[in-house]
Amino acid sequence: MTDQAVDTDGVRLSQDPDAESGFLGRTRELKELRADIERAGLDTLSGRKAPRARVLLIAGRPGSGRTALAEELAARVAHDYPDGVLRARLSEPDGTRVPVERLARELLTALERTAPPGADEDDLTEALRTALADRRALLLLDAVADAEQVDALLPDTPDCLAVAVAEGPLTGIADVRPCTLGGLDTKSAVELLSRHTGSVRITVDPRAAEQLVELCQAQPAALTLAGGWLAARPQAAVADLAKHVHAESDETGALGRVFGLVYASLPGTAARMLRLLSLAPAGLVDPHTASALAGCSVSGARTTLDDFVAHGLLRAVDSALPEYEVPGCLHGRLGALARKHDRPAELQLARARMLERTVRLLQSCRAVTETDSPQAREKLLATPRDLRFPHPRAAADWLRARRPALLAAARLAVADGELDTLARRLMSQLVRAMVAHFGTRAAAPDLYGIHRLVLDVAERRELPRERAAALLNLADLDARTGRTAEALVRYRAALDAGREAKDPYATGRALESVGGAHLELGDYDRAADWFGRALAERLARDERADAARVYGRLATAHTYAGRYGEAVRAWRAAVSGHRKAGDVAAHARALAELARVQEYAGRPEESLRTCREAVDWARRAEDVRLQAALHLRLADTLDRLGDPTAAGLERSAAERMLREDPADACEIRSTVSED
Repeated sequence: MTDQAVDTDGVRLSQDPDAESGFLGRTRELKELRADIERAGLDTLSGRKAPRARVLLIAGRPGSGRTALAEELAARVAHDYPDGVLRARLSEPDGTRVPVERLARELLTALERTAPPGADEDDLTEALRTALADRRALLLLDAVADAEQVDALLPDTPDCLAVAVAEGPLTGIADVRPCTLGGLDTKSAVELLSRHTGSVRITVDPRAAEQLVELCQAQPAALTLAGGWLAARPQAAVADLAKHVHAESDETGALGRVFGLVYASLPGTAARMLRLLSLAPAGLVDPHTASALAGCSVSGARTTLDDFVAHGLLRAVDSALPEYEVPGCLHGRLGALARKHDRPAELQLARARMLERTVRLLQSCRAVTETDSPQAREKLLATPRDLRFPHPRAAADWLRARRPALLAAARLAVADGELDTLARRLMSQLVRAMVAHFGTRAAAPDLYGIHRLVLDVAERRELPRERAAALLNLADLDARTGRTAEALVRYRAALDAGREAKDPYATGRALESVGGAHLELGDYDRAADWFGRALAERLARDERADAARVYGRLATAHTYAGRYGEAVRAWRAAVSGHRKAGDVAAHARALAELARVQEYAGRPEESLRTCREAVDWARRAEDVRLQAALHLRLADTLDRLGDPTAAGLERSAAERMLREDPADACEIRSTVSED
């Protein structure tokens, strides 16, 4: 963590290079907070060990420096919490409450603990408490919306500490230690001004500096803006600014007066861009976002954003990318100005430009990974230079850094309700980019949330084909994480949607997936029935390759049910289908499974012949692992038939194939022994 001079709920101020820490003031508050950490709680006084983590509350109005104080406290006590500081923001910049489910998942990710995609709030919070049970960590919960959020995230161990930052009290949480912030002390407030203006102007007129501090009510955010205004005007005296602030309307408070003065001093184009930054997802802005919102060049947008940082209107985020954060204490004011000065149609057009730019960046982010595709390379070269990534690593870094803003963009686009076409394109490209760079398994939690958003749009717009696709994707993720019953419900719903849309792909996929879910649940009769329906659909559409695969799944259901005769017939049909389709590898695997079932059925001689045929096809497919497994299976069968010499030869052949990869050898031996 970088110690900040004063964090005005999102504004990073200039640092004193000669000081170990740029933090100013709050000496009394820090002393009291540290004393509260060491003070015995109510349960301890009664002779019982505290059952949960203690909660310290730092309360204050936006712009009071409450987040900065929490960060400074965390920095000073971090050595007492060797398992680290976990940070979470509990409300969006516009004040919207962040769901506990999302917060718990983000904290688990920070702890490098995985939770199944689609897990509900109770499962996630329980997983979080389990992960923290044997740790000594500090939770910094910023922008708390209500006590229920904090309560749900609290670890069940007194070895952890939670520092909550909120505007008001946290009623309902026992033994909360509150610290309510007012303004800075005068000395610290004047020092904050001098860091922007230099010491000369303060020394020349110290009374004017103190008067300005009083007019700003010693609020860090207001002082930061005042310092930025003075820094941009080297010839202006502190007394001049004090007169301007005094002349401003008193209706909006100290922060509102200074902000109004700074905003009024901006050129028209810059003021418009600043207003439109209130539309940035999650309050996070990069030059591309600002460029699209304002309709200007990327380089021009970056210059203006850097100017905003100098004025104290934005905070530069510590990131490998040029990225900025809209201060929480200014976000609402910027939104109000946008609604006042910009027509609704103009705001909607700005949103559309931003989403369109994001879609194009995601397309480029994915395309740079498709190095083997001439079409993708040609398309990438046709992309404007500002939207290109030099190599896949740069694209992955961008995707990882912008992930919170991209996910927020998807949520906001869906909530808007008037940009569904762009929202659907955005979510489609986001899924493809994440899969391309991170893989389906690693990106699964984010993909689950995106597919739920797609489902929301599909249901709102009454789009059965997209509803079917979203339900299938969600069900697949459910099935992969062991929630088979939930997956079955979604597969059935996807089947209904696919039939409504008259979509043969979705219908066939859903029929087969329903069978797979029943198979996983151990209901082999229903599994066979549904696989039979899926097979009829494939055969009716003359989809021979898919029909061969479904024959194999049907055979598996019959095998589990002990109906070996039916299983043998189904596997023979699968073998025939794969041979006609020219799929050598699938043909070999189907023969191997047929040999297995023949042995289960008590027909070892037939199994032996089929297994040798499978070895020949596995050799043609160049599948060394399958060849080795089949040789081991042949050896076991020959042992049972009383031919140990031939069995030894088969084992020797398998050993030669696997000598170079002991891991494969162990895995294959384990599989064969289970058979």
